Amino acid sequence: MATSTQPPSFSKPPIFLLKTKSTPHDGYEEYFSSRGYNPTFVPVLEHRFHDENLRIVKDLFLSGQLDEGSGRKYGGLIFTSQRAVEAFARIMEEIGATSASKSLILYTVGPATSRSLSSIQSTHLPHAQLYGSEAGNGENLARMILEHYNGLYPENENETTNPKPSLLFLVGEQRRDIIPRTLMDESLPSRERIQVDELVVYETGVMDSFENDFARAVKSGRQYISSGEEKRALWTVVFSPTGCDAMLKVLDLLPGSSTSTSEDKGRREFITTIGPTTRDHLRSKYGFDPDVCAEKPSPEGVGGGIEAFMEQWKGSD
Repeated sequence: MATSTQPPSFSKPPIFLLKTKSTPHDGYEEYFSSRGYNPTFVPVLEHRFHDENLRIVKDLFLSGQLDEGSGRKYGGLIFTSQRAVEAFARIMEEIGATSASKSLILYTVGPATSRSLSSIQSTHLPHAQLYGSEAGNGENLARMILEHYNGLYPENENETTNPKPSLLFLVGEQRRDIIPRTLMDESLPSRERIQVDELVVYETGVMDSFENDFARAVKSGRQYISSGEEKRALWTVVFSPTGCDAMLKVLDLLPGSSTSTSEDKGRREFITTIGPTTRDHLRSKYGFDPDVCAEKPSPEGVGGGIEAFMEQWKGSD
């Protein structure tokens, strides 16, 4: 949500998504809009593309190092973040359609990145394969890659002259190392290890305006939930530990505040986390237990948790 001097106004139940809106499509916007909500994005982080490293990716395509053959350097790309997909989309727009081999694989960690990559694939990489949309997290994806990629390059006598190509992992400057650590684990037989090269394609900084932007949005949201005769609730979806302090401050949920416990039955403002990492951060650092933790880090996972909570909450009168 862009910084504005005027708070938004709502004619439908708002749901605050503490993230930057993904392009070209955002699965959370599509999901919640179709279910009668007004999805409102409040960015916590500011993302900047790493132009120099993106030129490296561009050169890999233009030089044929992603094509099948003796000059091939990488057999696939790995994506675990929407920002990395957006950085990749920027490069593909510059390149246009490419003849990269059908054996090029785009490994993706979940349905959101898969949907965005599918749009890029259909326009620029019609022969590439998408794999991993059901993984859900990096650990699962790493195991899937070990099985899938090694299956494409079975052990053979010519392995020394025709080695298994490496994989290129497009990442942000802050990331977990579970995928490269798993794929290059020295406890694996040498023939099963997969070389992974990481390339930082975007950098992240905290958005200075987040707290004020969120406060303006919450002010309008509170006006909406208090204006109707029916029982209304205000939802905030948290995607990472970053910004939790400011979020809880705006919602008056910091320890010691009058509404700092989720046991307060009169509370009408609720929080759901995208997964257990952020939930555990809220518990350990603030002693706050979010109302919902999505079973899967997806629009459907978040929406299903909210729906189940709301059925119970509305029936509690």
